[in-house]
Amino acid sequence: MRLLPAALAPAFALAFATFAVPAAAQVTVVQADRVLAEPGKAPRGPTSIVIEKGRIVALLDGRQPGPAGAQVVDLGNRFVLPGLIDSHVHLVSDAGGQQALIERMTASPAQDALRAQWNGMKTLRAGFTTVRNLGDASGGAVLALRDAVEAGWTMGPRIVDSGRSISVTSGHMDGNNGIRESFWAGESDENLCNGVESCREAVRIQVRRGVDLIKIATTGGVNSRIGAGLAQQMFLDEAKAIVETARLHGKKVAAHAHDWTGINVALQAGVDSIEHGTVPNDETLKLFRQSGAYYVPTLSTVNGYRERLAKDPNAYPPEVLEKVKWRLEVTGRALERAVPAGVKIAFGTDAGVSKHGRNADEFELMVQHGMTPASAIVAATTNAADLLGLKDEVGALRPGMAADLIAVSGDPLADVKLLKKVEFVMARGRVVPMQD
Repeated sequence: MRLLPAALAPAFALAFATFAVPAAAQVTVVQADRVLAEPGKAPRGPTSIVIEKGRIVALLDGRQPGPAGAQVVDLGNRFVLPGLIDSHVHLVSDAGGQQALIERMTASPAQDALRAQWNGMKTLRAGFTTVRNLGDASGGAVLALRDAVEAGWTMGPRIVDSGRSISVTSGHMDGNNGIRESFWAGESDENLCNGVESCREAVRIQVRRGVDLIKIATTGGVNSRIGAGLAQQMFLDEAKAIVETARLHGKKVAAHAHDWTGINVALQAGVDSIEHGTVPNDETLKLFRQSGAYYVPTLSTVNGYRERLAKDPNAYPPEVLEKVKWRLEVTGRALERAVPAGVKIAFGTDAGVSKHGRNADEFELMVQHGMTPASAIVAATTNAADLLGLKDEVGALRPGMAADLIAVSGDPLADVKLLKKVEFVMARGRVVPMQD
């Protein structure tokens, strides 16, 4: 049964906004002129992707109807890719600066959960079918959303979640930074650690909450409401204690780190990824290669900073604004060093600092700073899947893998900006409505 004509109308996205979602057990065949089944390799020509129970069963050459009674989705001359992966998001919010502080102090846990689902749908409709949520203080809103999506209660991207990020007292993840002391009692400090035993306990608390991985901060952060800079804030023995404890529980570790002093400590401790990694040195590049850790550049943060400052020059308090201006100046230089040095790159935006649903803006910045469109797409598929521990589930289109795929008009291998205009999304074999 053919649900769409071979020549799709210009109102393609609107047509899919009301397209009936097939039942999970139904066989669907997705047809397209070009299919990038294995990022990093040449795309296939006309292909029919057979899907059953949310998984890819076969990739057939040419346009074939598949088994009798199969639903056929003909994407015409569109270019199909695996669903994209954003390795660094914060789904609960995309407020920033002073507005983010107000929101954090006034929003209820229920509002956080609803906003996370809303932002998750923006992300999914942008073609990102899997995300790694790296820290929030929402009381478990994203952990709940992760489970709801998995159970089929609601639609959203597949979520890998770190719970609350761990740092030292007064470090980047200390929620009491910059607020009056009388409010401190209302801010949980379960994510703060000082010394080896304290850091082991902080990991175990997050594991008890059911997290998928651990996130730590070994340096200060741009948005930290203290003027302590962006250098090392966690000792090597503390970082090692965190990684060792996470490993006991089978968890990977992501490290927020800007300055080389904290980046190198995190890499020496054995983390799986460095987030931001803004100022590496020669030793950093060597440690990346030796450890096999991934670098997640999060270049899109600059878009969020520029847009907020354009609307309000006082959007950030002075101690944060100074660091924002620095980040605007230096972002991208680290990637320009990492690519020729052979560092493994995984795609991640830090959406929440930038706007949700505009995750693909990162592709353009990655290409501006030394990557090819093909390697940027690999970073958002194959590499990101490997980093998240999901390489057998997502990141490519092979039999047995989840039926997560997207389609665009034109060739994103020639013009990566086309990924900002995703026209079709399928997640776990279900067509995603592109409008509510």
